[in-house]
Amino acid sequence: MAIEQKALGGGLKRGFDIVVASLILVVLAPFFVMLTILIKMTDHGPIFYQHSRVGYQGKQFSCVKFRTMVVDSESRLRTLLDADPAAREEWELHRKLKSDPRITPLGSLLRNSSADELPQLINVIRGDMSLVGPRPVVSEELEHYGEHAKLYLATRPGMTGSWQINGRSDVPYESRVALDADYVRDWCLSTDLLILIRTVGAVIRQRGSM
Repeated sequence: MAIEQKALGGGLKRGFDIVVASLILVVLAPFFVMLTILIKMTDHGPIFYQHSRVGYQGKQFSCVKFRTMVVDSESRLRTLLDADPAAREEWELHRKLKSDPRITPLGSLLRNSSADELPQLINVIRGDMSLVGPRPVVSEELEHYGEHAKLYLATRPGMTGSWQINGRSDVPYESRVALDADYVRDWCLSTDLLILIRTVGAVIRQRGSM
C-alpha cells in the first residue's frame, strides 16, 4: 500500500498553524461578534459565504469568508457578464472584477482591509488551509498552473502568501503562479514567519490608502 505523502512542512508547519490560528481567533473574538452584528444590521442575509476550493492533493473544501456581496450575487454576475463583453473578458482572465457591483458598502470595507478572510482561521484549524501558502483556487483556475499544479497540490492553500505581499490583485496571474511555485520549492518556517509579518504591513498600507 502506498504511503500518503505529507503536506508541505509536515507536522512543524501544521503545529505552527494550529497554535497561531487558535491564538488569533481568541484575540479577535470580540471583533468577529461586532462584524456579525453589522452584517446582519446592514443586509439581513447570511453572515458567512462558503465557496468550494481545491485543497491539498486535490481535495475540495468549503472556504469560509464573511459575506461581502449581495445575497443574489451569482444571478447578478451572470446578468452583468451577458450584458458587458469587457466585464466578461476581465472575469475570464482574472476571475474577479475591479469594479464589482455585487459588493455591499460594508463588504467593500471588509475586502479593502482583508477582514473578510479572517473566518478562514477556522479552515486553518480544521486542516483545510494553512496560514501561509498558495492562494486557494477553484478547479477551473488550477488549469492556469500547468506543470506547477503538482506544487500547488503538495501543500494546503494559505490565508496569505507571496501573492499577498507582492501586490495581491495587481499581480498578473502568471506571476502569481510563479510566486506560489517558488514558495513551495523553497519553503522553510522562517519564510512563513516573514510572510506573516509582511502581510500585517501590507494590510496596514491598504487600510491607510482607503
